[in-house]
Amino acid sequence: QVQLVESGGGLVQAGGSLRLSCAASKSIFSFNAVGWYRQAPGKQRELVARLAAGGRTNYADSVKDRFTISIDNTKSTWWLQMNILKPEDTTGYYCSAALGANDYWGQGTQVTVSS
Repeated sequence: QVQLVESGGGLVQAGGSLRLSCAASKSIFSFNAVGWYRQAPGKQRELVARLAAGGRTNYADSVKDRFTISIDNTKSTWWLQMNILKPEDTTGYYCSAALGANDYWGQGTQVTVSS
């Protein structure tokens, strides 16, 4: 079993920045990929950023050039740096880790961007 613990999030004004972090109970080298998703009430969870083993990254078009995913191998932690935040970025954010056929999720953290 893998536990993911998120931190960060909160309230920020439009144009501001926040950083989310996700700490895993297992070595990050175990995972096929790590990432961040977000989900608004009543909507499907959508990919925000993903980093696959080998270094390939994927970003949602809506966050490209504003958000950056990064990792710390030594701490089994990854971050989502969010810059130039917009009100439409307001929602719950979830970190994820793919291990074999299984996906694991953090508990979620709320990001609210005021206009």
